[in-house]
Amino acid sequence: MLLEIKNLYFSYSKDQKLFDNLNLQFEKGKIIALAGESGCGKSTLLSLIYGLHDWEEGDIVFEGKKLSGPKGNLVPGESEMKFVAQNFDLMPYATVADNVGKFISNINLTRKKEKVEELLDVVGLTEFANVLPKNLSGGQQQRVAIARALSVLPKLLLLDEPFSNLDFARKIELREKLFRYVKENNISLIISTHELQDIIAWTDQIVILKNGDLIQNDNAAATYQNPKNEYVAKLFGEVNLFSPDEMEELKVDRFFYYPHQIKISENGSIAEVLESRFAGNHYWNKIRYKNKNLLMFTDRQIEGTVKIIFT
Repeated sequence: MLLEIKNLYFSYSKDQKLFDNLNLQFEKGKIIALAGESGCGKSTLLSLIYGLHDWEEGDIVFEGKKLSGPKGNLVPGESEMKFVAQNFDLMPYATVADNVGKFISNINLTRKKEKVEELLDVVGLTEFANVLPKNLSGGQQQRVAIARALSVLPKLLLLDEPFSNLDFARKIELREKLFRYVKENNISLIISTHELQDIIAWTDQIVILKNGDLIQNDNAAATYQNPKNEYVAKLFGEVNLFSPDEMEELKVDRFFYYPHQIKISENGSIAEVLESRFAGNHYWNKIRYKNKNLLMFTDRQIEGTVKIIFT
């Protein structure tokens, strides 16, 4: 086991408890998503793992070794880990290339140059090699910090919302290259996110937190197909939610249905179409079914009334 969190208690103050007997395990070589709404504890947990905070009780064990926070470390942090938070800590008067190569040995300068170029390609910043960080956007600075962290091939990489400052096209490009690189180099990755749709295809494990509590801990398919509650289901985007009374009245067999799980069928029940809008690879529809508004995705525009089934 790469990392174990055992009976962890942490609070910012007597009146602000966050983690209360938290237990988690992470295997080597996996991509793990930490997910939940803002304030759920994602960033704090990453900081605790890296050793930037002290905790009251419990253990954080990395490769069999108990870690400690600032009280136990003269310099906070762990040598076999790298943590890229929202503060990127770049050298302001060194180029992007020099920042990325900061931790790479100078013994073989040709090899160092090749490695820097490889990492800049991973994060999509090849053309910015000779630019100073102050002339980059926040998202670009974040990518420089990620490339620098990858340069030492850490056993564990911790990333705090790495796609939050990126536009859609850059997000897609970085996501695939980054995840392929960590897999190919057997780097374990724990990544915090509030948008699971961005990374679900690459994750081996999804850990859902809410106000410091562990809500669900499973693989991607199980988490998506069997969310424990409404909170988890909503983390995957738009979803139709049903109370127990509504489930009985509408004759549906579970509390959630994603919009693509409501389909048009000749054998279905009648629903009124309220809106039908083009949304790229599907049409986004709001329908009225037995006094409840629902969202449904279709491959064509609809109007009037339709017959629907829940799948």
